[in-house]
Amino acid sequence: MAGSEGSSGLLKDKVVVISGVGPALGTTLARRCAEAGADLVLAARTVERLDDVAEQITGLGRRALSVGTDITDEAQVNNLIEESLNAYGKVDVLINNAFRVPSMKPFANTSFEHIRETIELTVLGALRLIQGFTPALTESKGSVVNVNSMVVRHSDPKQGAYKMAKSALLAMSQSLASELGPQGIRVNSVLPGYIWGGTLQGYFQHQAGKYGTTVEEIYKAAAVNSDLKRLPTEDEVASAILFMASDLSSGITGQALDVNCGEFKA
Repeated sequence: MAGSEGSSGLLKDKVVVISGVGPALGTTLARRCAEAGADLVLAARTVERLDDVAEQITGLGRRALSVGTDITDEAQVNNLIEESLNAYGKVDVLINNAFRVPSMKPFANTSFEHIRETIELTVLGALRLIQGFTPALTESKGSVVNVNSMVVRHSDPKQGAYKMAKSALLAMSQSLASELGPQGIRVNSVLPGYIWGGTLQGYFQHQAGKYGTTVEEIYKAAAVNSDLKRLPTEDEVASAILFMASDLSSGITGQALDVNCGEFKA
C-alpha cells in the first residue's frame, strides 16, 4: 500500500497506544503500526469502531486491545493505563491522535464552551495520557508523537479556536521534550495538512454538491498552493508518525515534522 513500503519490522514487538482511533487516520495508523510489527492499544470513545479496527489488527497477526476511553476523564484515562499494562506489561509508544472538528467560525462567532472543549480534548487530554504513561515510557525509553495540524502555520480566521488549541499542543510538546528527555522519553509532533482519504473525500463531495462543482475541482483548489500540487494521503502521514515513533528517529526530540506536500514551510 502507498507509503507502507519498507516499514516492516520498524516497530517490531513494541507496544503502541493510539488515542482517537477514528475511521480515517487513526485506523490507517493502527494498521501501519501492526504491519511494522507492533501490538496495539486502541483508545476512543466509540467502542464499536475500536472492535472493528482490532479485528483488522489481529488479522495481520498482531495483538490489539480495545479500551473505550474519553481522554478528558481522568478515571477513564487511569483505566486505559491500567488495562494497557495488565495486557502487555509495557508501553513503548504513545500516539496522541484525538481530534475535535473545528467550529469553522471566526472567534467572534465561536462560543467559549467550544473553545474550552477543544482545549480540554486537544491539549489537556494529551497531557493526561502523557503524564499517566510517563512511568512506563521511562522504563522503555519510549516515544510520544502528538498529531498536530498545519493550522499552526497559517491564520485562517475560521480556524482560530482550532489553531489556539493546536498551538498550545505544540508548545506543550516542546516543553515536555525538555522535561522528559532526561528520562529517555522523546516527544515529537507531526503536522499534517488536509489528509486525502475516505473522510476528506466525503467532505469534498459535500462541498462539490453545495457549490455545484466536482470533487476534482475542490481537490485541485485545496492542493493548488502545495509544491507537489496534491494532498498527502493517510498512509503518507502515517509514515511520518511511524518514523517519529520508531528508533529511526532516536536522536530527534522536541521537533515538528510538517506533512503537507510543501504547502507551508516551518
